[in-house]
Amino acid sequence: MLPLGQKVIIVADSFEQNLTIGDHGYIIAYDRNVDNAFDYVVRIPKMNKHIFLPSADIELEEVLISLEASRIEREALIDYALATNNAELFHRVMNGEEIEPAAEMNNDTVPQDDFVRQVNLKAWI
Repeated sequence: MLPLGQKVIIVADSFEQNLTIGDHGYIIAYDRNVDNAFDYVVRIPKMNKHIFLPSADIELEEVLISLEASRIEREALIDYALATNNAELFHRVMNGEEIEPAAEMNNDTVPQDDFVRQVNLKAWI
């Protein structure tokens, strides 16, 4: 159950109540009647109404934003793979495989004292 006062977005209109898909609303009550198909009472400020809605017709705003962000990221990776002719990246994105982050720096870093010694040696020569 979603908490009271939670901001939600209408994603469907299962009972054809002439709702505008994409409008936002706030959960103001639960409908605990087991004989009823509705789960929540939602206040929709744009319509200035309280409407009974099933849980399938609403979604949290944060969830929709994260889904949209992942969709945009996937499209950007596809565009990049096509622009650079990177067939491996393209197949990974299209098959839904996880993309590893950029390669880490090499672990064979030289300690600072050795680095200074090498620079001074090269400068002396």
